[in-house]
Amino acid sequence: MPRRRLPALATAVTTVLALLLAGCSGDDGRGTEADGTIRLSFQSLAWQKESVDANRQLVREWNATHPDVQVDYVQGSWDNVHDQLLTSFEGGEAPDIIHDASDDLADFAYGGYLADLRTLLPDRLTEDIPQQSWATTTFGDGVYGVPFLQEPKVLIANTKILEASGVRIPTPGKPWSWPEFRQITAKLTKKGTYGVAWPLKEPVSVTLNLGLSSGGRLFHRGTDGKVTIRFDEGDRVMPGTVRDQVVSDRSAARPSLGMGGSDTLPGLFGGKYAMVPLGFSYRQQVVEQAPEGFEWTVLPAPAGSGGLAQGVSPQTLSVAEDSPHKREAARFIDFLLRPANMVRLAKGDWMLPTGTEALADPALHTAENGWATGTALARALRPAPAQSVRGYPEWKDKVATPALQEYYSGAIDTEELKKRLVEDGNRVLARYQR
Repeated sequence: MPRRRLPALATAVTTVLALLLAGCSGDDGRGTEADGTIRLSFQSLAWQKESVDANRQLVREWNATHPDVQVDYVQGSWDNVHDQLLTSFEGGEAPDIIHDASDDLADFAYGGYLADLRTLLPDRLTEDIPQQSWATTTFGDGVYGVPFLQEPKVLIANTKILEASGVRIPTPGKPWSWPEFRQITAKLTKKGTYGVAWPLKEPVSVTLNLGLSSGGRLFHRGTDGKVTIRFDEGDRVMPGTVRDQVVSDRSAARPSLGMGGSDTLPGLFGGKYAMVPLGFSYRQQVVEQAPEGFEWTVLPAPAGSGGLAQGVSPQTLSVAEDSPHKREAARFIDFLLRPANMVRLAKGDWMLPTGTEALADPALHTAENGWATGTALARALRPAPAQSVRGYPEWKDKVATPALQEYYSGAIDTEELKKRLVEDGNRVLARYQR
């Protein structure tokens, strides 16, 4: 008797589980509630208070005006976002709307985890963001994210030290060249003060992105679509300058090579470093942490044969491929990135918007806190060289990071660096392009 009753019991259990799962779907943003309300989950990586507040407020504004499509704010973290997303994709529990960075999208896009947005986004949004920004989220024939915030590298400098030295102050219209930058840092170096501190704990993206100013690309895609690595003259300029500052001139603080950006700020405030190359958003930390009376300024990074060009990997918004409500998710992204809202997000993150209309907002062109310098650099920003290169993470971790760390410290010379980046690097990439 009990055995004959098992199928009925199993059916009952299955029914209960299905009802429970259906009920849960309304809570986790993956389904539709009993009254027909669609629920979307939006995982944000905002972490600074101003940015979190801006994102949460925009979600509240959407929910107040869209009772039929409600968005649940989910707080994520930059520290583990790649692994967390991979786990959620494979488990079928990914957020509907995903905040990430363009250089993290390639594997997800090629793996089929992200929706192709080409037919989902309105013309207003696609036309407002320049093509060079869309190139950062285009993989193969599809577009898998909306690039909305970007961050150039700038020089944050101690104004008193610069003015006392009498050096020429660069502007976006007349920046320092790399050779001039080397000369300036040598002149600024005095007893107790280095001309510059290079925080290169993670040296690869900085090297690649600033290398564009001298025509360096390192990664070259052939007519067959395959990528190979070359180390040409333009690729030598930026890393060669840094190595000379550290090893030959001693105008760059050697200990800073193992630091992150935030680690260098006490030295900048204390006059140990005259300037530090940092991401544009570090200005917020300077405002919050600098001692009273500290005077600082924002200067453009050095320029080369390619002018002020530098690579960036914008922050992005994507839609999960298995989201049951892709069009509604795209509508929310469109709302979030209306020009006025994009300005709010940019100010909250102390970064630059990609949208042309948002970038023209007068609030982003003030001299205060260096906003005008940053916006003047926006037109020179380009997709990071490794943006769509499969195998880049392995090359970065196993080949480029140790090689560049040894090079900048003086342990190996330029030819050895070239050999490692090219020969070892091409072996890594070849495995991903068979």
